[in-house]
Amino acid sequence: MDLEKYGMSVMGVAALVAGLLLVRGRFRAASGADRILVVGPVFEAAPLAVFATEHFLAAQDLVSIVPKWLPGSLFWVYFVGAALLAAAISFIAWRYVRWSSTLLALLFLIIVATIDLPNLGTELGDRLFWTLTVRETAFAAGAMVLAGSVWPQRTSISNALIRLGRGIIAITMVFYGIEHFFFPRNVIGVPLEKLTPAWVPFPTVLAYLAGIILIVSGIGLFVRPMIRIAAATAGTMLLLLTLFFYVSISVVEFNTDLAVEGLNYVFDTMLFAGTALLAGFGADQSQRIENLTQRRKDAKGRGILNRS
Repeated sequence: MDLEKYGMSVMGVAALVAGLLLVRGRFRAASGADRILVVGPVFEAAPLAVFATEHFLAAQDLVSIVPKWLPGSLFWVYFVGAALLAAAISFIAWRYVRWSSTLLALLFLIIVATIDLPNLGTELGDRLFWTLTVRETAFAAGAMVLAGSVWPQRTSISNALIRLGRGIIAITMVFYGIEHFFFPRNVIGVPLEKLTPAWVPFPTVLAYLAGIILIVSGIGLFVRPMIRIAAATAGTMLLLLTLFFYVSISVVEFNTDLAVEGLNYVFDTMLFAGTALLAGFGADQSQRIENLTQRRKDAKGRGILNRS
């Protein structure tokens, strides 16, 4: 347990620091809502690195999740861990992102298809089943949007990835937002089974506020002029929840048997925050490409070295 919780913690901090250092150039080049959106892959990468570490350090505990019909269950636990780590490194280094995001989306969709959906018949009326299933589908959707947005040229495939992925994220936000009104005592952001601790002030008010932001932001993702603002708003809210709500819970639980669970809640919520930010990728891309092209022409006209 100690190795697992310390390993996950160290990996999370290391991935965050490395990601924030390497994203500085893109952050400085962005403006407005794009400044928060551009760090989305960093907040996607850190949780992926943490969950990869959990796959390596707690492989025996995770074997039970692997479908029984799949041979070599321990191998698949390590394989998924390696895939998550590879995606995290790609997002942090900002290399081969088109391929890593496409494969990450495929991985999450396979997890949904092989682990979640086979339980549909027995778990149809279970709220938690749907919460987890749409969460993992949304993780796949965020990677789809990222893959489509970094495509070398806009094609029907890249546009389809962006629109489908963004639509799934939007529906997930609205679904989670509605859940906050039915289950206001459950933890905020991703309303899972855990109850909000008694020491949190005004838990119901916070739940309703988070629910409203998620619903409005989810609807905003369907309105072209509002896409980037909606994604930035939802992502920022979820990041603030991660920092001030879930990190606090994790600190309180760190020296208890709930330490790993607390860390999972922190990085689950951070991953959903990163997914919300990724929903803003690819929005108004044609106009930004046009502006970039015009700036390059202006720079050449002034005899300035063109840098992409």
